[in-house]
Amino acid sequence: ISSSSSSHLAAATSVSRVIHQITDHTHRAEEETPSLIMSKGTVVLAYSGGLDTSCILVWLKEQGYDVIAYMANIGQQEDFEAAREKAESLGAKKVFIEDLRDEFVEEFIWPTVQASAIYEDRYLLGTSVARPCIARRQIDIARQEGAQYVSHGATGKGNDQIRFELTCYALHPDIKIIAPWRIPEFYTRFRGRTDLMEYAQKHGIPVPVTPRAPWSMDANLMHISYESGILENPKNHAPADLYLMTKNPEDTPTNPDALEIEFKEGVPVKVTNIKDKTSKDTPLDIFSYLNEIGLHDVCLKHIVLFMCVCVCTRICFCLSGIYETPGGTILFQAHLDIEALTMDKEIRRIKQGLSIKFSELLYNGFWYSPECEFVRHCIAKSQEHVEGKVQLTVLKGQVYILGRESPKSLYNEELVR
Repeated sequence: ISSSSSSHLAAATSVSRVIHQITDHTHRAEEETPSLIMSKGTVVLAYSGGLDTSCILVWLKEQGYDVIAYMANIGQQEDFEAAREKAESLGAKKVFIEDLRDEFVEEFIWPTVQASAIYEDRYLLGTSVARPCIARRQIDIARQEGAQYVSHGATGKGNDQIRFELTCYALHPDIKIIAPWRIPEFYTRFRGRTDLMEYAQKHGIPVPVTPRAPWSMDANLMHISYESGILENPKNHAPADLYLMTKNPEDTPTNPDALEIEFKEGVPVKVTNIKDKTSKDTPLDIFSYLNEIGLHDVCLKHIVLFMCVCVCTRICFCLSGIYETPGGTILFQAHLDIEALTMDKEIRRIKQGLSIKFSELLYNGFWYSPECEFVRHCIAKSQEHVEGKVQLTVLKGQVYILGRESPKSLYNEELVR
């Protein structure tokens, strides 16, 4: 593992810095807000184009900052040019729209496939794995533009603030973070969507003209999550028209799709539709195609997760939501199958423990920590012989393994005769 001692020290100290910010945010924000108002600087804002970050952009300008809006394309369905025009009209000094889809798949999704990463046996970590990818480019832009600050629109009660900020501090220890939803001046002024709408109308910020869905959404190439609102009660059923990446089982095709997925060193290198011979062999094309096949309703859906925002004070609660991860679910099943055929039993037992640890580190925002780097290195080593082809079908919410073959198979037919 190659990593400078300074980066390890930064990563090791970043946790306590973020925890201190969150657990003592009221005291610190009250002390710092006046200085933030008086001092000017450049801030790179993680911008979505939505109501919250549009209001944050204008609010930051009110405080005396030059704002650079940064938007990451990680596979979400978005009108990026319209978002660019909106940010410019609101006074952004510059706007960066970065296409991160290729690196998101190769450098972030593929390691989770190798790890068979799944949090609390249910969640395939679609949001968790996107945050370090987004924040890494945000820090790159901050360095490039000489910005002293970065900012985000994550709330003060969830894990996303941790994921963004741990990444920022690990990669740029001297960066300063402005988290508006932890600053009393901001969150007492904007107590809900009504306050944001009034602020937007006052400052000429375009507001949504369609009714707001009674839940929040986060979308990327890996998944779509639906949380809050009516979904906060785990007893409530998901509305039938909610799903975007998949369908209800009764609405899916009645004929299965048959696929062959080829792996090398634990990552897919080719997918072929056995029926129509469609073939994809680049990472982004492979994953995008598997998402299309996932319209058969292949995903893990309504689940409840245990969230711990701050380990030192045990601010913990359960989170209920809907998660569509079609391509990730297909790969999870196929990878488990080829791994069982090619990996030594004792190595696999150790690797299973590492997978649990990796999933926890990723969920809690520690992608760039020394311990997560070490775990990823060990998992990658375990995948050296995970090679071969898996044949499967997908139909009405299920992945059915048909067969598998590998030049490095541990199966010995002579021993079973």
